[in-house]
Amino acid sequence: MISPFSLQQADWDESPEKILLPPTDPNAEVQEISGYKLVYADGTCPRNYRVYKGDSMIGVIFQHLTHWSSGMDSLRYAEPIDAAVGLDDFMTMTGYFIATTEQPPTEEELLDKEFDSLTNDEWERLKRYVPQAKDLVAA
Repeated sequence: MISPFSLQQADWDESPEKILLPPTDPNAEVQEISGYKLVYADGTCPRNYRVYKGDSMIGVIFQHLTHWSSGMDSLRYAEPIDAAVGLDDFMTMTGYFIATTEQPPTEEELLDKEFDSLTNDEWERLKRYVPQAKDLVAA
């Protein structure tokens, strides 16, 4: 009996790690366009490119035979720069980037939240939290 795992492994021409090469890798296929780096990930039609702005990956765009697309909207772009800018604008407009750069709330801020709205991680942080007693005065 042939398992699906053996077929899947046999179908790979190269290791799966090759797909996720960073833009700094000398073997990565990189296109630099006006403040963005497009790193080929995989696919033939459409070709999938990871889009980097600075050192951060902002998403994926696709190169079709006749157009480019970002996968975040239903627009078709004539040039890769237009698809990258469209993706960047969409991610900025939805607040995606703001959420990833925010600092987690402090324990004091967590104490001010409603208990039902706390996540498991926040509960764990509060369990370990020991308040500083420097402002307390004995009566």
